[in-house]
Amino acid sequence: MKIGVYGLGRFGFFWSELLGQKFEVYGYNRTLPVHNPKNVSLVSEDELLQCDVLFLCVSISSLESVLLNITDRIKPGSLVFDTCSVKVYPVNLMQSLLKNNIDIIATHPMFGPDSGKNGVKDLPIVFIPVRDSGKSTKLWKNIFLDFEMKVIEITAEMHDKDAAYTQGVTHFIGRVLNELDLKGSEISTMGYKSLLSLVEQTCNDPLQLFMDLQHYNPYTHNMRQDLNDSLKKTMDMLANADPEKD
Repeated sequence: MKIGVYGLGRFGFFWSELLGQKFEVYGYNRTLPVHNPKNVSLVSEDELLQCDVLFLCVSISSLESVLLNITDRIKPGSLVFDTCSVKVYPVNLMQSLLKNNIDIIATHPMFGPDSGKNGVKDLPIVFIPVRDSGKSTKLWKNIFLDFEMKVIEITAEMHDKDAAYTQGVTHFIGRVLNELDLKGSEISTMGYKSLLSLVEQTCNDPLQLFMDLQHYNPYTHNMRQDLNDSLKKTMDMLANADPEKD
């Protein structure tokens, strides 16, 4: 089984090396990476599209253009995964743009190069079978379990509703705190250090990921409104309790 990873950015590089520990893996990127992923053979786009399994490790906002570009050249009978951090949008795209002879599984590895640098044991991956002509679902669920990942099977809608808060809030607060340009201090509390760690973790990811999380998840608008309401409520509470008002 030949596995192709389309897109060798920060996550794609990490993902290809992870799969390369157990499989014959090929990688393609529009520009050559500075370093080659371990146990991964770099090939042309056309060569990659002849793999039996294809992982799309591209930004959410570029997924449509990538699918339009490759859909007529993907090997018939192959399996295509996305790895996007939202799920309703890519599921709809893949169903509409990929031919009926292509199997589809939507995934969201809930980890990356930072959280997975010491291994992926017990780390969660969202797993959504979309189109299966045979044994793709069972095979790949077992493969992820063999990597000792925690496989979570939910619907795309459930994922996006939860992720709007569990992931969307995290990245939003991380970016807001980054704008404060926070620094370490001799009197830093553990809570403050956790905030600095949050900034580092979220802002290590490309800014495009943050923008895409906010724009392509249909539930993040409500999350941002809830955040705004919570901030206003807290500010009003402080203003009403201000001793100088007495």
